[in-house]
Amino acid sequence: MIIPEETLLLIIDVQGRLAQGVVRSAALEAAMGKLVRACKILEVPVLLTEQYPKGLGATIDSLKELLPGTVAVEKISFSCCGSAEFMRQLRSFNRNDILVAGMETHVCVYQTAVDLVEFGYNVHLVTDCVSSRSEENRTLGIRCIEKAGASLTSSEMAIFELLRIAEGERFKAISKIIKE
Repeated sequence: MIIPEETLLLIIDVQGRLAQGVVRSAALEAAMGKLVRACKILEVPVLLTEQYPKGLGATIDSLKELLPGTVAVEKISFSCCGSAEFMRQLRSFNRNDILVAGMETHVCVYQTAVDLVEFGYNVHLVTDCVSSRSEENRTLGIRCIEKAGASLTSSEMAIFELLRIAEGERFKAISKIIKE
């Protein structure tokens, strides 16, 4: 079970040109937006990366607007763990459960998830918040990430697992987000 105090949301490379070319891009953007908004309410920190932003563009505006002040870790390695700055920031949060979202599922998300599992983190792949340019690569990436030891979840499943109870101000705020 994931709890807010032990969890971090990692959003990998949801960037302009890349985000436009993946399958189910609108649904991915909507699910990711809900997840980010719920994480903010639940005080779950968000770590953001960008793969070679000069070539692929910056993080999409809809996510940037939800994460004011968040500076993306720029990287050139496919695995986020190949970046010393990423590893420094990840360790600074001192969280063991990592919700993983982003693109592309079969490249950067896959390599990062495998590395995180090998480093001993509990990886939870948010399947409605990952995508690739083809459905085949998206599906293959999810299967290989699960086989490597990650748990599968969805944005709504993770949100309610983090929330735990159906009462209080947090529940009311998150219920509005879910119903949108």
